[in-house]
Amino acid sequence: MVIAFLSGLLFGLGLIISGMANPAKVLGFLDLTGKWDPSLIFVMCGAIAVGFFAFLYAGRRKTTMLGTELKLPTATKIDRRLVIGSILFGAGWGIAGFCPGPALVGLGMGLPKAILFVLAMLAGMGIFELIERRRGG
Repeated sequence: MVIAFLSGLLFGLGLIISGMANPAKVLGFLDLTGKWDPSLIFVMCGAIAVGFFAFLYAGRRKTTMLGTELKLPTATKIDRRLVIGSILFGAGWGIAGFCPGPALVGLGMGLPKAILFVLAMLAGMGIFELIERRRGG
């Protein structure tokens, strides 16, 4: 629990310092035809580099560093559900300037926009679960 807490704290601080928890900065990055703010490219490139090497390392392991079973994604197919989900994610990110991690940081900071986003995100997750149960998935 302590390691999970410290990891989450470090992640949240990274989001705040990088500007990813600031919806105005994110929307500025996404505004390619207006006053584009390219500064988050460095944040994303850093995250991709860390993620690439972390998944490369994790792919060689069977257990986590704490000894529990390591469960990595196995899906490789690009299907309709993935494409639609990606479009919905991107649209939500572009409208609100939040994605789930930064929204939770914003929630912790008491940002009203983050509260609304997290409530909408939880509602969307609940609707997805209801649909999945009805489909038998």
